[in-house]
Amino acid sequence: MVEGDLATSLDADRIARHGVPAVQINTDGGCHLEARQVAEVIGALPDALDLLVVENVGNLVCPTSFDLGEDLKVVIVSLTEGDDKPLKYPGAFTTAGAFVINKIDLAPYLPASVATLRANALTINPNLVVFELSCTSGAGLDGWLGWLRARIADKRRATEAGNAASAPS
Repeated sequence: MVEGDLATSLDADRIARHGVPAVQINTDGGCHLEARQVAEVIGALPDALDLLVVENVGNLVCPTSFDLGEDLKVVIVSLTEGDDKPLKYPGAFTTAGAFVINKIDLAPYLPASVATLRANALTINPNLVVFELSCTSGAGLDGWLGWLRARIADKRRATEAGNAASAPS
């Protein structure tokens, strides 16, 4: 895991306590990570990773314009942030392949609607794969994790096929 924040290593420390290798990048006020920054810390992670998650600096504006060399962009929005986020920040949704709506268990207590948030995102990008999750209750996590595992398997197959094609005969 590569964690990007303006300051502190609080998130990376929380992640590492669960046995997940994590490195922190502090931008000292910068609103996004750049590929160079990610490349500089990759060596601090184990060589044999099946999945590398890069959490960019937490906003829906600046990070959307920067290619970090990722295979896939995922937008994660908590329902508590409101159901209008895709309309206010369309760039984040236009470039994403998947959209995670988190904290759906709070829906009864909020003026925001899961259905409206989903519809607004799909209006911006009808090709998004959308997941509705509650990390507290675990609702939706099986589908999200299964989808991630399938993307990892797809990447592994593509890599193996590419290696086989380039091997000397």
